[in-house]
Amino acid sequence: MNNAIREYREASDLTQGDLASQVGVTRQSINAIERGRYDPSLELALKLAAKFDSAVEELFWLDS
Repeated sequence: MNNAIREYREASDLTQGDLASQVGVTRQSINAIERGRYDPSLELALKLAAKFDSAVEELFWLDS
């Protein structure tokens, strides 16, 4: 699964640690999501979308 978490995080001027604490996960989890090594749970994907005031589909999409 591809994602735009890094772009949204950087545009919001947040560190991985800042974002992680705001959505209730570890910095390592955010790093793994950004690198495409971990697909978040539905709950976490919804929390991230709410944090960035965007649709889940804007943050995550399947490979073509």
